[in-house]
Amino acid sequence: MHLTWLKGHGTENDFVLLPDHDGQVLGDLDPALVAGLCDRHRGLGADGVLRVVRTEAIEVGPGLDLTGAEWFMDYRNADGSVSEMCGNGVRVFARHLLQEGLVDPAAPVAVGTRDGVKVVTVVGDDLRVDMGPFVVGDVSEITVGQHAWKAREVHTGNPHAVAFVDAVTDAGPLLEQPGYDASVYPDGVNIEFVERIGERHVAMRVHERGSGETRSCGTGACAVGVAAALADGALPTADAPVRYRIDVPGGTVHVEWTADDHLVLEGPAVIVAAGEMEWRA
Repeated sequence: MHLTWLKGHGTENDFVLLPDHDGQVLGDLDPALVAGLCDRHRGLGADGVLRVVRTEAIEVGPGLDLTGAEWFMDYRNADGSVSEMCGNGVRVFARHLLQEGLVDPAAPVAVGTRDGVKVVTVVGDDLRVDMGPFVVGDVSEITVGQHAWKAREVHTGNPHAVAFVDAVTDAGPLLEQPGYDASVYPDGVNIEFVERIGERHVAMRVHERGSGETRSCGTGACAVGVAAALADGALPTADAPVRYRIDVPGGTVHVEWTADDHLVLEGPAVIVAAGEMEWRA
């Protein structure tokens, strides 16, 4: 299979982008192809794949309003499974559209996703995306071996469980195979371990379903921002959104909780390489 590809990342959460504008090259994206491309030994290496396709050329199921979004981010985890949304990925996706002249650089960029339309704007060298509303769930339990932590459930397009720990530098073994109650998270869950650094400043490490530990997770950072704000009793007002700095292994992002209960994610996104290849499984 002949493929045109690009490689990009947002705070080192990295992706292979596959331009398939009219949906004629890749069809229903093969999970085996995705897993092979993402493999860091036998493929290009990535945390996921972003297919760049026009919204009118893809079927995403009933009930999803994608009005105003010419382009759709068909996102897949590193194991080939479908994911609803990716906060770092949507910024990388928008960066590609801007660099290739596929959208108006003077206007906000509307990107269709399986979690609805996300609007991305340029802020200096960074990109800022309105991630939309979120849902706060119950407090569940995350286990690793004989250890257990209380975790706040926050759904930010993807399901997340946020647990506070003394130091994320010690969290490496925790991220290898964290356990959770499958009856609480029937579709799996992304797990964030979080350390407090200062006022409205935290650090996190994340285990993403279908990918394992990644250098960053945008929807996870949003979930962490909500969980930290709730723990701090910091609620937004019309005059002052709640803003948290969140350090991840790959850099820093900022999350705002606005008065209309939307989350806004701001951070870098870059395209680092592009090419063509003959893919042989």
